[in-house]
Amino acid sequence: MLTDSLFKKYDLPVPRYTSYPTVPYWSITPSKDQWIEHLNTALSKDQSSWSMYLHIPYCESLCTFCGCNTIITKNHQLEDFYVDLLLKEWSLYKNLVPAFATKPLKQLHLGGGTPTFLSAESLSRLLSTILADIKKDQNFEASIEVDPRRTSKDQLKALKQVGFNRVSMGVQDFNHEVQRLINRIQPYEITKNLTDDARELGFDSINYDLIYGLAQQTLKSFGDTIDKTIELRPDRIALYSFALVPWIKPAQRLFKDEDLPVADEKRGLYELARTRLTAAGYVEIGMDHFALPDENLSLALKNKTLHRNFMGYTDHKTDVLLGLGISSISESPYSFHQNEKVSALYEAAIQADQLPTHRGHVLNLEDIERRQQILKLMTNYEVSFINSDQRKSAQHYLAEMVKDNLVEITETTLKVTQAGKPFLRNACVFFDEHLKRKQPESKIFSKSI
Repeated sequence: MLTDSLFKKYDLPVPRYTSYPTVPYWSITPSKDQWIEHLNTALSKDQSSWSMYLHIPYCESLCTFCGCNTIITKNHQLEDFYVDLLLKEWSLYKNLVPAFATKPLKQLHLGGGTPTFLSAESLSRLLSTILADIKKDQNFEASIEVDPRRTSKDQLKALKQVGFNRVSMGVQDFNHEVQRLINRIQPYEITKNLTDDARELGFDSINYDLIYGLAQQTLKSFGDTIDKTIELRPDRIALYSFALVPWIKPAQRLFKDEDLPVADEKRGLYELARTRLTAAGYVEIGMDHFALPDENLSLALKNKTLHRNFMGYTDHKTDVLLGLGISSISESPYSFHQNEKVSALYEAAIQADQLPTHRGHVLNLEDIERRQQILKLMTNYEVSFINSDQRKSAQHYLAEMVKDNLVEITETTLKVTQAGKPFLRNACVFFDEHLKRKQPESKIFSKSI
């Protein structure tokens, strides 16, 4: 039985580990030549494959919980211009990395911002142009994040026509008062109608994004949100912890501290959701995902092929993730690369036929080893030690978590227990050599619970 004291003890600022090293510890940005060499090397291997992420930064209004890189505007005249920039960036990469045209694309994902800020016509132009240049994997998956308040059936039709088969809907919470506080009024009927439209059009998988820990959420109100979600029965559910980072996103200062559930109270919301979702047949996956038993994520968990990257948990593992658009992050086995985060700087680089590099990180051998260990722990709850010295170090560093029955250490492995799952991020810290060597001098990470 987990106690309130455990939640208070381990509710500490720690990374979410969508990458390792984590972005604040990136130090050696690859040169253009290095970055292109890394991409070409990764895709030169037999059976290599890749994924693509397109970032659409525009939103018509600001959701106050949001921590993403966004541009708030209602000026849809920006659409054509931004699509042109994306296609020009894609053209730069096509010329520099010929394998993008020959190696199979396993996954294409549009995120934001609000990708459906783009009209059906703009989406068609962008996606049909890119997909005309590539070779799709036989199990190709194309997905998009949508705001049901800003998404029409015509947009879904346009996406289906170019091969999209999964749609992820931002829901967060069905309670009106919670929606008012996060500046996102979205009646249940809007989500239901779009879900019905997606199913009618033949989308294979529908995901709902929910968030626990928002202002004024209670067990009763959030239980109602979970019940409504079960009623609509999406194939996947991403149940994210609200990341309170007002030093990065000033709009979060609109929340009063007393309105936000914390520690055991916040975790209670997740446990309520987990209990009801698993009782309804959903499988708990990783740190914050659920899926129906026959959904690809559940099958990947069962087959131990689950993967995690900047897009979250996925059943697709590829050699390269190429990110296009403002602030997009790419990764290869040897390095990370992030685009310019400021619109004017991104635009200037693209117009000058230059890669819009903001920052990145070239991995050393230790980075590569720790990256793989953290990935294993995040996806399987268990990881092997590199050697006996690392095991001994873990016994010392994780002594409190062992004592509290949150992790188990054997001669060869570290395993997160059932009771330890809420503290998965805390366990991963052991492998984070950058964080252990140098604690941040200011607030960087959200709390773990």
